[in-house]
Amino acid sequence: MSGHIVTVDRIACDGFGTCAQLLPERIILDEWGYPIIDPTPVKGSEHQHAKRAVNACPRLALKLVKAPHDAPARPVAQRR
Repeated sequence: MSGHIVTVDRIACDGFGTCAQLLPERIILDEWGYPIIDPTPVKGSEHQHAKRAVNACPRLALKLVKAPHDAPARPVAQRR
């Protein structure tokens, strides 16, 4: 079953970091303040948190989109 994933438009993003504050379980910031997003589908109550982060993005760079069927089931890299 596919859920939704959080994506970022890297051109639109200005690195405000609001997304990482609102969705720290899914988004960390790189050394320049730009988001690195966990590519696994969002599940359960996390979906509401993801929607809140998307709606709060000042540059409208975050999106919540339907996950492709081949989306990873687990995080690709270990969290810091």
